[in-house]
Amino acid sequence: MTHVIENAVYDGRHTEGAPGAPREGERMGDGATTTGLEQLRDLINMGAEQGYGIGALLGMTAETLEPGRVVFSLTPRTDFSNPLGIVHGGILSTLLDSAMGCAVHTSLPEGTGYTTLELKVNFVRPVALDAGPLRCEGTVLHLGRRVATADGRVTNADGKLVAHGTTTCMVFSPVTGQ
Repeated sequence: MTHVIENAVYDGRHTEGAPGAPREGERMGDGATTTGLEQLRDLINMGAEQGYGIGALLGMTAETLEPGRVVFSLTPRTDFSNPLGIVHGGILSTLLDSAMGCAVHTSLPEGTGYTTLELKVNFVRPVALDAGPLRCEGTVLHLGRRVATADGRVTNADGKLVAHGTTTCMVFSPVTGQ
């Protein structure tokens, strides 16, 4: 189940100097934000309230939304099982794709879109269905006019790495009146 995201404090580590990025210690919602961040926050809240979207389907929770950085978590369920009785790799891939893509989304200016061009996932260890919550952090590595890249890490309840990945996203410029 997702929950409502309000204000997150930005620590200045991920998008220093990026357009619209707040200065270190500023609180999101105090006028220091990116439009992509605001839009993502609204979409997550709407999905939580109305029960739609991949986050609602899988029970993802948004823990942190900052410019260039997103943290999602989810708790494995029996319907996440593969034939071996462990968490299916597609669940971990979806968690990584969501966190990395949303990290890019938080950094985009008004009217700009994106889509995943490439997703690379490495599975490090199996995840038992009763292993407790998984945490996934996605971080923007590069944000250009046409291409963005991000990486992500999924850790288990003990803080051990279970999967990691990278993404390349195509960035769509805002539509102008031309």
